[in-house]
Amino acid sequence: MSKAWILAMDLGTGGLKTGAVSMRGEVLAHAIGHLRTNYLPDGGAMQDPAEWWTRIREGVRSVIESGAVGPGDLVGIGLTGQWGSTVPVDAAGRPVGDCLLWSDTRGGRFSAKAMGGQISLFGYSPGNILRWVQLTGGAPSPNGADPLGHELYLRNCEPEVYARTRTLLEPLDYLGLKLTGRVAATPASMILSWLTDNRPGSRLAYVPELVRRSGRDPARLPELLPTGSVLGAVTREVGEELGIPSVPVVCGVPDLHTAFIGSGAVAPYDGHITISTTSWIACEVPFKRTDVIHQMATVPGLRPGAYLVANNHETAGLCLKWFKDSVMGSDSYEEVVADAARVPAGSGGVMFTPWLKGERSPVEDRTLRGAFLNVSLTTGREHLSRAVLEGVAFNARWLQDAVEGFVRRPFASLRILGGGAQSDLWCQVHADVLGHRLERVAEPMYANLRGAALFAAISFGRLTLDDVRELVRVTDTFEPQPAARAIYEPMYAEFKQFYSRLHASYARLNRGSPG
Repeated sequence: MSKAWILAMDLGTGGLKTGAVSMRGEVLAHAIGHLRTNYLPDGGAMQDPAEWWTRIREGVRSVIESGAVGPGDLVGIGLTGQWGSTVPVDAAGRPVGDCLLWSDTRGGRFSAKAMGGQISLFGYSPGNILRWVQLTGGAPSPNGADPLGHELYLRNCEPEVYARTRTLLEPLDYLGLKLTGRVAATPASMILSWLTDNRPGSRLAYVPELVRRSGRDPARLPELLPTGSVLGAVTREVGEELGIPSVPVVCGVPDLHTAFIGSGAVAPYDGHITISTTSWIACEVPFKRTDVIHQMATVPGLRPGAYLVANNHETAGLCLKWFKDSVMGSDSYEEVVADAARVPAGSGGVMFTPWLKGERSPVEDRTLRGAFLNVSLTTGREHLSRAVLEGVAFNARWLQDAVEGFVRRPFASLRILGGGAQSDLWCQVHADVLGHRLERVAEPMYANLRGAALFAAISFGRLTLDDVRELVRVTDTFEPQPAARAIYEPMYAEFKQFYSRLHASYARLNRGSPG
């Protein structure tokens, strides 16, 4: 067996994973470094790029010191992680401020003005929404939680930082810059800027009309390279710092793309569900389509003429972290899940809405908030623990209904991955609520590392996308249980009513709140 391996980096919101992955997708060694997010009352959500690099240094050292791989056998680097975030860098490639995360809404009032008009539909002027959907399949958010909102916020509210900014980069493109010294992006990494023509056969370029309509500064946009390009080689200085040779680095792609690969469900309409900080349900489809009402679109995939369904729950695994930290005051996810396992399906009638930072899909509403409902004097913390697990699953069912309508067919089964998929109980709850067989991939927490490495191998010409399905092992299967289904179906019917009954109250309570 070849000793060749790929160094994969997965920059998530909650942590940075580093892994050594074989050319057949085996995770040989891994490390996790936790990241701090600074949430501000005005809607700010920021991270320090210097902390990312510290975690990379620590992670690479840990992987090599594990003895599972040798530096001399390293053949390349693959990057994946969060998207829709913004790092302002100067002409020398140094950050001049914190990264504004995908959940930072401080630019919302400026985005609303740029996207809206005297007549607005879902926050967009008719001209804007029609043109954007025609060319890209999506559009910048009028709520500010994306690169447009970030640039407009910096320009209007932090002019000193903006004046020092030469380029606004997605986090993955910033890591590529750190590794190679080259400032560049791809249509995949820039998806949530919605500035490229995503129709089949379109030219690789930003669309000047969309740049103008959005108010983005074209001079601060990075050079575009084709998705799957080799960005460059690791610089000598970085190689010495990390203890690795000067190997090629593939341009980073969003976690949506590497979850698709890491799930092994790469045939058209084969779906996967990810339970991470956020959550999504996606599959490959052969068409470009947009659903403005449910905030869902197809984005360019990894095969010519193919697209990936894109959607997102704002908080999924983050709900469990919030409950563990803020309600239980525990350091252990295992303790929360063990509590939840002590009560049967239905949590004694207690229900939880997992909208701790508003919602994006299947409705975009930044005023929504989380809540426990139907709590009584007999409710214990074990009921609340299970209600959190079930609430995230009910939200996933709400999204699944929209996705199946969007692709116009039901899923036969779903691959499940992400940190939340490590829990047998949570996987079974999802199977029971979603009503589908769930197939858990090996080491689900590291599926994106596997996906990033396999994407790099594909980009190097060592594999094809069709090879991937045979390389990804399914270790466990969860079938819907009839008894649990009988409990969850009427509860799900109630869950669907919560938004229609409560959203006006949330809007009044959180009027002016940035989300």
